[in-house]
Amino acid sequence: MASPNPQRELTLRGLVLGAFITIIFTASNVYLGLRIGLTFASSIPAAVISMAVLRLLGGGTLLENNMVQSQASAAGTLSCVFATFPGLIIAGFWTHFPFWQTAGLSFAGGIMGVLFTIPLRRALVTQSSLPYPEGVAAAEILRAGANRENQHGLQALISGSILATVFSFCSGGLRLLSDGLSLTATVGSAVFQVSGAFSPALIGAGYLVGLSGGVAMLIGCILAWGIGVPWLTDILPNPLHLAPTLFAQDVWLHKVRFVGAGAIAVASLWTLIELMPPVLRGIRSMLQRTTGVVATTDQDLSARTMGALLLLSAVLLAGFFAAFLAPVASGIAPVVAAAVLFCIVFGFIMAAACGYMAGIVGSSSSPISGIIIIGAVLCALMILALQALGLAPNAMAADGQKLATAFTILLLSAITATIAISNDNLQDLKTGQLVGATPWKQEVALIAGCLVGAAVIPPVLNLLYQAYGFTGAMPRPGMDPSHALSAPQPALITLIAKGIFTHSLDWSMLGAGMALGIGLVGADLLARCRGFALPPLGVAVGLYLPASVSLTLAGGAILGWVLKRIIHNRQKQLATTAQASGAENTTGTMLASGFIVGESLTGVLLAVLSGATGRDNAFSIAAYLPAGLPNILGTVLFAALCWTFARKTLRPS
Repeated sequence: MASPNPQRELTLRGLVLGAFITIIFTASNVYLGLRIGLTFASSIPAAVISMAVLRLLGGGTLLENNMVQSQASAAGTLSCVFATFPGLIIAGFWTHFPFWQTAGLSFAGGIMGVLFTIPLRRALVTQSSLPYPEGVAAAEILRAGANRENQHGLQALISGSILATVFSFCSGGLRLLSDGLSLTATVGSAVFQVSGAFSPALIGAGYLVGLSGGVAMLIGCILAWGIGVPWLTDILPNPLHLAPTLFAQDVWLHKVRFVGAGAIAVASLWTLIELMPPVLRGIRSMLQRTTGVVATTDQDLSARTMGALLLLSAVLLAGFFAAFLAPVASGIAPVVAAAVLFCIVFGFIMAAACGYMAGIVGSSSSPISGIIIIGAVLCALMILALQALGLAPNAMAADGQKLATAFTILLLSAITATIAISNDNLQDLKTGQLVGATPWKQEVALIAGCLVGAAVIPPVLNLLYQAYGFTGAMPRPGMDPSHALSAPQPALITLIAKGIFTHSLDWSMLGAGMALGIGLVGADLLARCRGFALPPLGVAVGLYLPASVSLTLAGGAILGWVLKRIIHNRQKQLATTAQASGAENTTGTMLASGFIVGESLTGVLLAVLSGATGRDNAFSIAAYLPAGLPNILGTVLFAALCWTFARKTLRPS
């Protein structure tokens, strides 16, 4: 029963606490993204830290904790602009990150992301059965912290967190355990490779995702590594004489992954078409004035407020785009107008697609990079179309390369902020739905998170660039290039944009992926006729993501299905289904949530320590271990971790 007294929800101290957590998560995510190309979802770590701090301060409520984690996770997610802004330095257009341009574009794009999630909330959260693994996990954590009588669930959460923390620190910190296992075989010139990640968080996410999403990703992984890579390694030359393992990785990175990006593009459009009726219903209900009393758990920002914020975002985008082009070009009005319109239309389409993907596989595993690749291609094609129509700036039409490439990256940065926020915010809104939060207050907290995150990103980018530099772009002569941040996504985006403007981009893989996407849509329609489901987007995601991620997440989903079948059979035998079901399923969910919590918090800690020491192996003892021992220990202990998860899940409360 809900308390008759209103709980504190959106508070000043909560906003201040969320801002402090934001600084930590944003800096950590930017560094991690530039170092290895990956980030962590910050909703769950933010929920854990918020609960701990507010409990110390006293008087914290479940809803106040939810607001803090919403704000912090929005800012941590906004750091995904690390994938685009450094491209302006790599392309030779910037020599540092201007504060107002970098922060302003991030904030404007972030506001649009929040606004787009409002009608999508009804379509993808309220009226949808998507699992939202991280959103559900965050809700379970908040409930466990608020309900001190739920000792069994809280114990499962804590034990799962401790197990994942110890395992992750031994793997990522001490390097005592390998972080995965890869097996490579050759048949003639064809290379076959199977990879798995020793990741508690992926096992937990797979358990929460469920069998349908896990199997879809497994099929995508098989298409990539069982068909695509072997076939291409057999027919393509290997001029650098790379080892089979490296050659397979190179082919996947530069060929097969583009097939996945093309499939994601088609599957995203199909997903949007399927989502159009509930999305339109959400927009219609949002715009209509309701004469009756609306429940607080269904009150969004008003249509007038949303309109004002959308206008503010559009004006900010137009101003920053104009400020970027005006010093070096004339006749910029058509390009600025087209760019703002593109941000709104394409941003909303991709927000829906990313929200759907996050609902299936979680924010951490949602392939934002694939969407950014698609966005880079479309941005560049739009500029080419404007050039063909004679509407491009004079300097851009004359040069055709450097300025056009730079403006593509700048435009893409705003879109990246939009889709990244949409990808994560729907998880937060799902958490809010489960704990009974007020949507409009949560949306205010999300906007506050975007504001703080946008202010933090430019100084962090400048600090990292001046300290390490990027591969191929060093701020000062004489710096050690071996310590440079690899910045894989910005380098790839810059390569794609330059390739389009110089007419040197290989379109064959993207085209093949689009054709495959059409085939996946057809297969899904046939599967539905037989009572099955094969989400095309899930298959495309499995194709695009590294095999280690797809296989481990699929393994967690299959493990969860097996455990739930065993529990179901026990319940039938004991004829106590109603009582046993809640206890057993809660235990599994809390353990899975604990796995995600433990690895996420360890990732934050290691990222902060890496930034402070300038080394990502400051605690490594791998040099003192016999060769092969980390692989053996990692395999044995990860198997033991999965066995422990199964045993605890099956143990009666």
